[in-house]
Amino acid sequence: MNTDQPTTTGETTDSTASTAPPEAAASPPAAPPVPQPQAESAATPQAASPWIWGLGRRKTAVARVRLRPGKGEFMINGRSVEKYLLTHRDQEAVRAPLKATQTDNALDIYVNVQGGGSSGQAGAVVLGVARALKKTDPGFEAVLREQGFLTRDSRMVERKKYGRRGARRRFQFSKR
Repeated sequence: MNTDQPTTTGETTDSTASTAPPEAAASPPAAPPVPQPQAESAATPQAASPWIWGLGRRKTAVARVRLRPGKGEFMINGRSVEKYLLTHRDQEAVRAPLKATQTDNALDIYVNVQGGGSSGQAGAVVLGVARALKKTDPGFEAVLREQGFLTRDSRMVERKKYGRRGARRRFQFSKR
């Protein structure tokens, strides 16, 4: 029968009420099961993983750093530090937090870095490595903070303004 169609006796019938048992029609629909809280170690995805993560930012560069105990391998975007960062200054800068904590040959480090230029990317890697080292041993925090590795450099490029050649540089003035 169609729903809400008059019958020969003049009554309307509801098809859902006629097909369902009477006690099921009177009860409200059952709520979906609520997930039970799990132990803290199972709730965090990094707890079971041997990797320790750190995130670093500098200018517009973002570096995602992973550490694990190893033999001292340091890879950035699938290449070694010497092949990815071409200037000696940047190569030394990314290794500086490891040298400060004397863990340069005890950890394998893998970095994914995006955005910015080489200098900004190197600064982002430094902060990411320092944050990950702090997670490995909280005792490293004093050494890393003292040398400035845990401080985010918040300087960004100033935007270009209209009516000017750059952020502050004006067009050349012509008297006549």
